[in-house]
Amino acid sequence: MRFRFRFGVALGVALMLALILASTASAHVVKQFGTYSVAMGWLHEPTYAGVENAVQVVVKDAAGQPVDDLQPGDLTVVASTAGQQTAALPLQPSFDPDTGQGTPGEYDAVLTPTEVGDYTFHLAGSIHGQTVDETATSSDQTFDPVTDGTAAQFPVKLPAVGDLSTLIQRVDGRATSANTAAAAAQQAASTASDDARFALVAGLSVGGLGVLLGLAGLIFGLRATRRRA
Repeated sequence: MRFRFRFGVALGVALMLALILASTASAHVVKQFGTYSVAMGWLHEPTYAGVENAVQVVVKDAAGQPVDDLQPGDLTVVASTAGQQTAALPLQPSFDPDTGQGTPGEYDAVLTPTEVGDYTFHLAGSIHGQTVDETATSSDQTFDPVTDGTAAQFPVKLPAVGDLSTLIQRVDGRATSANTAAAAAQQAASTASDDARFALVAGLSVGGLGVLLGLAGLIFGLRATRRRA
């Protein structure tokens, strides 16, 4: 009886561990390159648009020990979505041997996704001379897609990054239209002012000419009167 009990407990623990490993593996795509095992996915999951994250790569050798001596640039990753892609991002070691902080064998490329949807990672480079070239897209068998994150926001639901971008573009468009209208009004006012100045000068000129003609007529009349006298 005691043996059956222990066997049942051991079986239950084994099943729990299997479930845990399965759920962990589903968050990353795992590939074998020679004697090295490489797991790739998001550093933080669930993954939200507008929240800083990173592409995480974990490297282990044939014995399952972490490979923590890769140099920056040995491995790079290109992230792409919606027809756009990043430059080749160098994967930086998470583990710091001086302080002991970080995780041995983990390498990260900081990335803040700003678009909701599926992302594709292209990992390339080498591990101690072993060529690495792998492309994976978010799915149920690899890593999570990017979501807007409203379900995890409390107490106020923030607008999505895409909505903010659209709103900013609208405000900017209205501001541009207002500036254009103001410039047009200023130009019209300037033109009206020029016309007014022209009319004033013309009026003064005509008035001055009238005064001169009046004086000339007066002088002519006085001369004519004197001659008659």
